[in-house]
Amino acid sequence: MYKYDSIDQTLVDQRVAQFRDQVARRLDGTLAEEEFRPLRLQNGLYHQRHAYMLRVAIPYGLFSAKQLRTMALISEKYDRGYGHFTTRQNIQYNWVTLEDTPDILAELAKVEMHAIQTSGNCIRNITSDAFAGVAADEYVDTRPICELLRQWSTLHPEFAHLPRKFKFAVNGAKEDRTVLLCHDVGIELKKNAAGELTADIYAGGGMGRTPILGSLIKQDLPWNVLPSYLTALLRVYNRFGRRDNLYKARIKILVKALGPEEFARQVESEWAHIKNGDDNFTQAEWERVAKHFTKPAYKTLSALTDEQIINMAPEAEKAAFTRWLERNVKPHQVPGYASVILSLKPHGTVAPGDATNAQMNAIADLSDQYSFGELRATHEQNLVLADVEQAKLYELWQEAKKQKVALPNVGLLTDIIACPGGDFCSLANAKSLPIAKAIQERFDDLDYLFDLGDISLNISGCINSCGHHHVGNIGVLGVDKDGEEWYQITLGGEQGNDASIGKVIGPSFYADEIPDVITNVINTYVAQRTGDEPFIETYRRIGVTPFKEATYKNAKKKEKEAS
Repeated sequence: MYKYDSIDQTLVDQRVAQFRDQVARRLDGTLAEEEFRPLRLQNGLYHQRHAYMLRVAIPYGLFSAKQLRTMALISEKYDRGYGHFTTRQNIQYNWVTLEDTPDILAELAKVEMHAIQTSGNCIRNITSDAFAGVAADEYVDTRPICELLRQWSTLHPEFAHLPRKFKFAVNGAKEDRTVLLCHDVGIELKKNAAGELTADIYAGGGMGRTPILGSLIKQDLPWNVLPSYLTALLRVYNRFGRRDNLYKARIKILVKALGPEEFARQVESEWAHIKNGDDNFTQAEWERVAKHFTKPAYKTLSALTDEQIINMAPEAEKAAFTRWLERNVKPHQVPGYASVILSLKPHGTVAPGDATNAQMNAIADLSDQYSFGELRATHEQNLVLADVEQAKLYELWQEAKKQKVALPNVGLLTDIIACPGGDFCSLANAKSLPIAKAIQERFDDLDYLFDLGDISLNISGCINSCGHHHVGNIGVLGVDKDGEEWYQITLGGEQGNDASIGKVIGPSFYADEIPDVITNVINTYVAQRTGDEPFIETYRRIGVTPFKEATYKNAKKKEKEAS
């Protein structure tokens, strides 16, 4: 993984010292809150409902065991003993004090981490495929490009005050595991017929108040001119993006207003002036960064069959072990290895994406023991050990169970994506975490979950869609009605290659109705599906009407019985 050089370390250390001075001036009253706010936001510090929240960057989701131990230390020393992994491959601490934040940033700097640009109207943490470099379906290892873009965008003076926050996702595999089309800019890396690295650029995607899928605006862009092309794109947005209306300030509104073709034309016009400048990547820059992403010291192993792996377990454990292999273990590029997803979604006990300091320390140990000391954070708020010997899968499963991160529900209904919601966030209209807990408790039967198969359920506490409810097969959105918490249901969302935005099925529901609502949706799916047809295919085949009729019919029946 990438290691800081002296320039990186100096920049981050200076940033910590700068912020320490800003915090001191805020505490003694010489720096007003309205002046301090943009400074703290670009250092990842929010003022939430009960305390300050610090969002720490995990660039493109890759981190080391040593870094995870520091994350655990911070949770124990400065927070309440846990951290929250987000959909943008960050970690958040929800209970920090303003006084402690410079010390936290200093601890992070010691292990080559920071919170720079995890908030504010700037280019945020660049996200990518959590399986980059190891995925069996990979075209291109995205990590060197992600790192080059991270360095290019960090503290970029021209893009420090954009109309609104700006998010990149980079994919380089057959399967899109980045929600590419729902980002301000999505970059699809590939190789052309000559074996040259190129990129297709999608712009104008986003969720929130106006969910839109991004549009293809440039094909076959040579990798080295990405900085100048993206500079041109951001200049068009910076110049014409709405600054008069917070809700219409994202690039998706500009692309929609102009139309993708006109937006692309304007970018090309701007790019013509700078495409041959000094801003582009060089081969030397590629080599400087790419040397950090070489393959680890893999052993020469033979690939094991499924039967060989399953037979590692005693007879009494084979069924449970097989389930885990099916849901939590993914194919690898190298024979004899696999990638393992550690689930941070225990049923009804903690919030999706949360890990305690004890779990983080234990997972760091597992990483050292089984995966070359490296880990990945996924968009779905789980963690990955990317390089595990197949011969050690049973042994790892036993250890993961001790830490309660071996639940075989990856991709199933209870692998819920959820934002912190109204329990923490000052922007939220309603709580997310109790809803997730109630659904997980209702659907706690693993046999039933396996029978249902792949279903994504995402929960957001407000229209900002930090829980990505728009692209859940089932989406739950918290809304406010006269000071009360209600929940709106969307169906038909999907992330990945066939990305789609879910549709609202009708009026919203009280919190205590949501488990029954989800039950009605699932029962309708079971009654209507053909064979092993996945939920999203059934929905697309029959449409929303059967789901809507069953849900509101049963809701009215329950209301009548209660009266």
